Amino acid sequence: MIYCFDIDGTLCTKTDGKYDLAAPFYERIAVVNALYEAGHVIKLFTARGSTTGIDWREVTEGQMRVWNVRYHFLIMGKPEADIFIDDKSVNADQWHWEAK
Repeated sequence: MIYCFDIDGTLCTKTDGKYDLAAPFYERIAVVNALYEAGHVIKLFTARGSTTGIDWREVTEGQMRVWNVRYHFLIMGKPEADIFIDDKSVNADQWHWEAK
């Protein structure tokens, strides 16, 4: 199965554009890592820099390393929006974060 996780507000705190100050949600990262170890494909998808044009890839990759997030792909350039309508989306606060 392929899982695609947002970063800010899902795997770490929201920081209003000060991404280098984000704090990890280690309990959620543990679930992502368990999915990775179980053989699922993990994609991280972020809007970091989408509105400002700032390249946050290096900072983001560094955070994922420090926080020990296991993933296959980091996708920058998620569109900025207040609401996403999607037939497969799940709100991070409503998803059951126990190990899968």
